[in-house]
Amino acid sequence: MKPVLVIMAAGMGSRYGGLKQLDPVGEFGELIIDYSIFDAKRAGFEKVIFIINKRIDKDFKAIIGNRIAKNIEVAYVYQELNNLPENIVIPSDRVKPWGTAHAVYTAISEIGDAPFVVINSDDYYGKDAFEKIYKSLASNSKQFYMVGYKLKNTVTENGSVARGICDIEDGYLINIVERTNIIKTKEGIKYIEDNEEVYLPAETVVSMNMWGFNSDFLREIENGMEPFLLNAIKSNPLKCEYFLPYVVGEMIKQNYSVRVLTTEEKWFGVTYKEDKQSVIQAIKDLTTLEKYPKILWDIE
Repeated sequence: MKPVLVIMAAGMGSRYGGLKQLDPVGEFGELIIDYSIFDAKRAGFEKVIFIINKRIDKDFKAIIGNRIAKNIEVAYVYQELNNLPENIVIPSDRVKPWGTAHAVYTAISEIGDAPFVVINSDDYYGKDAFEKIYKSLASNSKQFYMVGYKLKNTVTENGSVARGICDIEDGYLINIVERTNIIKTKEGIKYIEDNEEVYLPAETVVSMNMWGFNSDFLREIENGMEPFLLNAIKSNPLKCEYFLPYVVGEMIKQNYSVRVLTTEEKWFGVTYKEDKQSVIQAIKDLTTLEKYPKILWDIE
């Protein structure tokens, strides 16, 4: 079976201040997600599954989904707060979604037995990343994959970002730790956690949530989410999340392996409103260099 592309687009963009998935960055109204799907299609993907929130369903389909469907097969699933194993009681004041692994959980029935690549909707990954992960997963779907980026290529001038800091040995992921407060300063790149500041080498390999998996991973999510949340809700009922890197770490303990595919691509995204102008310029530069056609496809 050919790999399918799963795009997590349910987040409401709290730090950005709006629906950043729907904010144009290209000269003819293209969104960041357009460039991801364009790169994915030319790498070989033929189907995309959007994970969205029902609150943005109408706008998302009108602005993205309906026109993308003219170029690639499209399906939708919905990440809702109550889409949980039956033994989980939702805290009364809970508003925040349950995390990236929960997002994939909501797509299990649509993914089925196909190998799949999962990405964020609001990050630019680059042509090289899609080509490498598609080729690898299509040739050996029994192996898990992660595209690894250099930390220096994944930070913004306008605030903190969250990245998975990776330990790698002989090309395979040994461990990954999510750092949610990484900042670029004049002195270097550092993360701040529990009042401690730790500087990181610029060449550190990080995860941008570009993963390649098979149905074994879906079964792990199904089996692991209930015990994880039953425990996590006790200590952090309003903000605990079930993250993809956590599930990956649990499977590494079970002797699954994750091949790291490194890329020199430079990430950009609209984490903050101040990022938008730099993203617009980056897209313009890539178009000038003929990395993309002036008009990706019909956006009407």
